[in-house]
Amino acid sequence: MLEAIRRAIAFLRQKQVLHRLGVVVSVTVIAVACYVLYHMLRGIDANEVIDAIKRTEPRRIALAALFVAAGYFTLTFYDWFAVRAIGHGHIPYRVNALAAFTSYSIGHNVGASVFTGGAVRYRIYSAWGLNAIDVAKVCFLAGLTFWLGNAAVLGMGIAYHPEAAASIDQLPVWLNRVVAVGIIIGLIGYVAWVSVRPRVVGRGPWTVTLPGGPLTLLQIAIGIVDLGFCALAMYMLVPDEPHIGFVVVAVIFVSATLLGFASHSPGGLGVFDAAMLVGLWQMDREDLLAGMLLFRLLYYIGPFVTSVILLTLREIILGARVKRLRRLTPGPAAEPRREAVYVRERGDGGA
Repeated sequence: MLEAIRRAIAFLRQKQVLHRLGVVVSVTVIAVACYVLYHMLRGIDANEVIDAIKRTEPRRIALAALFVAAGYFTLTFYDWFAVRAIGHGHIPYRVNALAAFTSYSIGHNVGASVFTGGAVRYRIYSAWGLNAIDVAKVCFLAGLTFWLGNAAVLGMGIAYHPEAAASIDQLPVWLNRVVAVGIIIGLIGYVAWVSVRPRVVGRGPWTVTLPGGPLTLLQIAIGIVDLGFCALAMYMLVPDEPHIGFVVVAVIFVSATLLGFASHSPGGLGVFDAAMLVGLWQMDREDLLAGMLLFRLLYYIGPFVTSVILLTLREIILGARVKRLRRLTPGPAAEPRREAVYVRERGDGGA
């Protein structure tokens, strides 16, 4: 059965069916979101949105910022886990943290995070001896952690409160609960599958050994905590009235986030917003839009600016080290490769 699935996937890849299907799905999601957003935002008073932002309590904004920071801190363990899973435990946590924070914050804002985030990771990890294949493995395992966490949050959340998902996908409540139970059963089956014996995916140098049962549970826990903090940040910024429980907001938030990723639009722009407006239809649109704008500022814009500054400073520092080494190294060795300088500087605190 598994061999038949592998052959089918290989055939689809050869014919570029998966790529074309992905493009169709992305375009469809964006088109539907734009249509919904257009109708949802008709009649919105921009002045009322600005007033709603001004009325937001500083305490709630501060708590939301704290939860965003906690979410990004948890997110750094995606790379910490992935790098050690492929056998590069010599890389310190600070490098994992820098790579994870900058790659995700830039990838979220620029879009096509698989490529943009991978490029940022390669720039950082190549200084520590990782090649392009190693970085691709890190991206794969970090992505696996993200999706396992999403599946766990959605499965448990929708099973507990299927009405929340029904407000977005417009499916019957009972069908959403069935899907949620299926997701949970699939997660349990996956954990059992990797627990029996080592599982390997890929071929040749692209081979990746999947984490075993206990490590997979750790992956799921990291993903749940990360998404939980992000959902708490959003919960702090949505209107108080009508009162909607945290689980409902979390399910709608995660669903909207996944739709945003599926669209590959920068920051899920348009898609995330349309899903949130549809899912939380009970709330005042101006107040909800104000909360979403504040969330974008805290979760997307702030980290993006910080990441650009960090990477710029890193390049300036490493460039200065290259110049210093050139001055100290006479003769033919005066033109060392930039990567070699990175590696040499690891011993005295280089990034």
